[in-house]
Amino acid sequence: QVQLVESGGGLVQAGGSLRLSCAASGSIFSITAMGWYRQAPGKQREFVARILSGDSSGVTEYAGSVKGRFTISRDNAKNSVYLQMNSLKPEDGGVYSCVGYSDYTGVPRHWGQGTQVTVSS
Repeated sequence: QVQLVESGGGLVQAGGSLRLSCAASGSIFSITAMGWYRQAPGKQREFVARILSGDSSGVTEYAGSVKGRFTISRDNAKNSVYLQMNSLKPEDGGVYSCVGYSDYTGVPRHWGQGTQVTVSS
């Protein structure tokens, strides 16, 4: 099993920045990628970003709505992944969950508890 613990959420004004962190523990050898999803009130959960592990380590993918504003990165020594969010918009608000993938289907297998991000206008 893999445990994911997020931190770094909070309240920020539109145009501001936040950095989310996610620490992984447990059977991390099974992880093929890590990433972030978010869910705003009344909306479906959506993919935000992903960074691959192993031979493709460092390869990243982003949702179109955050490309150019968000940056995902990882620190293998710390078993951690980060999401730097710049130029935040009110519509970026929601619960951000760290996810871990155990295969290449694009479907996360492991989920963190989530951290709240609120962007005021």
